Amino acid sequence: MEQWKSVDEVLDFAVGQEEEAARFYTDLADRMDRPWMSDVFMQFAKEEQWHKKKLEDVKAGKRLLAAEEKVLDLKIGDYLVAPETTGELDYQQALVLAMKKEKKAFLLYHNLAATTDDENLKNVFLGLAQEEAKHKLRFEVEYDDYVMTEN
Repeated sequence: MEQWKSVDEVLDFAVGQEEEAARFYTDLADRMDRPWMSDVFMQFAKEEQWHKKKLEDVKAGKRLLAAEEKVLDLKIGDYLVAPETTGELDYQQALVLAMKKEKKAFLLYHNLAATTDDENLKNVFLGLAQEEAKHKLRFEVEYDDYVMTEN
């Protein structure tokens, strides 16, 4: 993991990751051929923007509370191979990509929490890790409901 010289550098990095995640979901939304599928991914793009705002608030000196509960992990995405990201994606492929993305985001925030002694910042990162776990769970449930029942 990258070495940062200040809390602001860590927060700037995390903000950049959230911006990239919002672009990722916006891109997935644009690539979907069904409007309801596009709406799902646009909602996640908005949630990633909300994460960015939380991080910016912390950087501005606001104290935020961490999530209190652990999120169930169905581990469906852990056993799927990520599809190629070029060309058209069907809904199943988009869900797999989203699960993989959220797993990486969870690990990022979990690892960032381990790099700081600042309890507020650690709680913010752990809270964001739990939010990313919720996103992954939502995609896993969606995959289970719409993909696994069709096969």
